[in-house]
Amino acid sequence: MYSSRKVEISGVNTYFLPTLSWEQMRPLFVQLASGRVDVREELIQGNLKLVLSVLKRFRNRGENMDDLFQIGCIGLMKAIDNFKLEHNVNFSTYAVPMILGEIKRYLRDNNYIHMSRSTKITAQRVQEVREGLLQKNQREPTVSEVARVMGIGPEDIILACNANMDPISFFEPVFNDSSDPVQIVDLLSDQEEDRRWLENIALKEALDHLEPREKYVLIERFFHGKTQVEVSERLGISQAQISRIEKNALRFLRNFYSSDGKKEK
Repeated sequence: MYSSRKVEISGVNTYFLPTLSWEQMRPLFVQLASGRVDVREELIQGNLKLVLSVLKRFRNRGENMDDLFQIGCIGLMKAIDNFKLEHNVNFSTYAVPMILGEIKRYLRDNNYIHMSRSTKITAQRVQEVREGLLQKNQREPTVSEVARVMGIGPEDIILACNANMDPISFFEPVFNDSSDPVQIVDLLSDQEEDRRWLENIALKEALDHLEPREKYVLIERFFHGKTQVEVSERLGISQAQISRIEKNALRFLRNFYSSDGKKEK
């Protein structure tokens, strides 16, 4: 029974992790504020499942979940050290943005997309100011509010944040409410396919300029894979005549393409 319930991450058996309610945490934070540092470990252990709940957002992205769990725990410890009962919010409301921010910073600093140093510094500063305003006002700050604190334009805030966004996998689901999810890669245009599509349109236009018998011969020969003898039997004429019709039709198509359709037969 134990083995079926055992789900480990970073060596921690997540099934048996303790969970503290807000009523249980409140007196612990009072003790921590009074200098009882020994209760800090109890608060950490009682909120590890909060880290796991944040990690669900990063599943199926090819990241090492053990690494993300450890980074999330750093965010959790920062949240515990900075939390004040005067905030008048549940600890989870305060901690989740800090855990999430810590993980996102880790992913940002370890991705393979190059970002200029100045943009990276601006993006990091934006996140710090955002978190400070969030803690102070207990609501998500606007771009203008962050810009005023930093003394830069809102457009610079947006540019830094957009450049700092986590890369999205081509295999990220777009619609995932069925057994056959649609992924981003399914919606991307295939330039080679587009080119063939345009060529097919041009070929159809050129074929429409041929005489009916010439068009029939080319379609049977090159689209249906028939031999000249088979086509001659279908039309009741000699194979030599089919050969001449085919050569004349191909010559016309070459002229048609080279003159962009302006050359008349």
